[in-house]
Amino acid sequence: MSEQTAESTPSAPKPDGDGRKADGETATFQKPPLPEDPLIHMEGEPGSKPAAPPPSSHAAMAQLTSEQRAQLETLSMNLARAAIKAQGAIAEMALRQADRPAALSPDPFHVGPALTEVMGKLTAQPDRLMRAHADLLGRYLELWQSMSRRLQDGTAEAVVKPPKGDKRFNDPEWTENPVFDSIKQSYLLTSNWLNELVAGVEGVDEMEKRRAEFFMKMLTDAFSPSNFLASNPTALRELMASGGESLVKGMDNFAADLERGGGQLAIAQTDYEMFEIGRNVATAPGKVVFRNEIIELIQYAPATEQVHQIPLVIFPPWINKFYILDLRPENSMIRWLVGQGITVFLASWVNPDQRLSTRTFEDYMREGIYAGVAAAMEQAEVPHVNTVGYCIGGTLLSCTLAHMAAKGVQPISSATFFASQQDFSEAGDLLLFTNEEWLADLERKMDEGGGVLSGQAMADTFNMLRGNDLIWSFFVNNYLLGKEPKPFDLLFWNSDQTRMPKTLHMFYLRRFYGDNALAEGKLELDGVKLDLGIVKVPVYVQSSKEDHIAPARSVYKGARLFGGPVTFTMAGSGHIAGVINAPAANKYQHWTAEGLPASLEEWQAAAKETPGSWWPHWIEWLKEKSGPLVPARDPANGKLPALGDAPGEYVKVKS
Repeated sequence: MSEQTAESTPSAPKPDGDGRKADGETATFQKPPLPEDPLIHMEGEPGSKPAAPPPSSHAAMAQLTSEQRAQLETLSMNLARAAIKAQGAIAEMALRQADRPAALSPDPFHVGPALTEVMGKLTAQPDRLMRAHADLLGRYLELWQSMSRRLQDGTAEAVVKPPKGDKRFNDPEWTENPVFDSIKQSYLLTSNWLNELVAGVEGVDEMEKRRAEFFMKMLTDAFSPSNFLASNPTALRELMASGGESLVKGMDNFAADLERGGGQLAIAQTDYEMFEIGRNVATAPGKVVFRNEIIELIQYAPATEQVHQIPLVIFPPWINKFYILDLRPENSMIRWLVGQGITVFLASWVNPDQRLSTRTFEDYMREGIYAGVAAAMEQAEVPHVNTVGYCIGGTLLSCTLAHMAAKGVQPISSATFFASQQDFSEAGDLLLFTNEEWLADLERKMDEGGGVLSGQAMADTFNMLRGNDLIWSFFVNNYLLGKEPKPFDLLFWNSDQTRMPKTLHMFYLRRFYGDNALAEGKLELDGVKLDLGIVKVPVYVQSSKEDHIAPARSVYKGARLFGGPVTFTMAGSGHIAGVINAPAANKYQHWTAEGLPASLEEWQAAAKETPGSWWPHWIEWLKEKSGPLVPARDPANGKLPALGDAPGEYVKVKS
């Protein structure tokens, strides 16, 4: 599942102070000079001159040079052009949405009941509300005193500062300019107060409270002064330096994003033309050796003369495309694994269309994992394989292991899970989107789409989880600054979402997120009740400390459900960067410990921290289960005929 992390998302580029005309030439917009005597004395003040009337607009224009007048006219014209472009784009969007009345829902996030419950609790405690308002007033008084001291002697400390890693206020003007500093601190005081007020409510259903907190965070993020032209110093500087061209270009970008989204705003996050699957992403060499309606199985070319006997079969999430594991050679997990002497197979999931809308979770188990494992065993001529499941691919893999154990078959000799959940009682923020109101909307969207959920709808959901990094930073960069987003392979992958077949997706959301059926022993697949306790094969579980999609606590609870030996590891960073962290990068850290005590906190207390990637720890574990060395296997000369070159055809299908 996508996810996108703050540590890997580029901030909006800073302007260099030069504006750019439409033809690419630079121009400096000079401010009109003030009148010779800008001081206006109050009438009647001893020794003062009579108050001078303000100069008329004609008089002010007369004081400008011809170049300054031309620049002012250019700015005025460009502001008008930008307004016309914006109005045209919005009108076009309204026309396209005219036949979709549901899109105009007064509560599109279905947060109304949660907010009603939270606000009801607050109004029932007037003394608490009074204390909260007094606290806010006190904070504002402290800010006023601080700004007064700053204006007097410039020594005042900030009353409130942005949290570490908040890139919205990186421009020096937010700190150095008293006006923008005051705007920033006022916003932070108010937004922190609102979020703390909601978070502190007691006696409310925990899930409703989480939903209200999430919405309040979205709301306060949206109202950040950095998101508005009039209160963003970077955007204002660019506007003046470019004579308004930045805003014209921004409205061009706005219209292009609406067009690309078919009337819905699809904010560009990178230069999509810079990347091509198989050319500069997903370039590890190999062959497609098996294909059915659900997967293409890729066998990657060896990088060593000898390889371990037991191959590894990887099942990535089908919500995203697999090449997060093979973005660039220097951070490709696939290339690193083959360099370690591992024969790597990988399942590339189909990007389903309406024809596959009724495919089920059982279909993905049989035609995905069962079929992929069988094909890899035949190709490598081995009796069993090691496996990896990433995110939802790991959830399916764990179900398949329980299914195999119940059936008495064991083609899988070990399993590794990357950021995968089996117990969803403490699942991440996606849990907020799985109440019945959301699911009813989701089913309606799928029905309108012929039984599949569009890739853009999936992208929008994941972007909401990291709004400042994946929505507002690009809103500012693309529209307020009028800049093109920078080429970034991770964001190209992030935007390359797949469609979801209705039957499979609704089953997953209802039975796992809604019912937590696997952890509670209530899940049946193909008539078999699944019990992870009877899974005895060795298991390696990787989690990430800052994962907001599969939180470490949730992953840990799932790890304790398996009946065999389990090795648990926690990496630094989040859902993507915590997993894809090549050792050569020398980034982050990881924690390891023996055993699985009752809680993650107990495990952490005993864990040892090691700088850098967790991959070396995992490969040591994996090699112990991969058998002796044998001659390297050429995917073009195996028992299964090569059907084409890696990365295959399924991954290239756009949503």
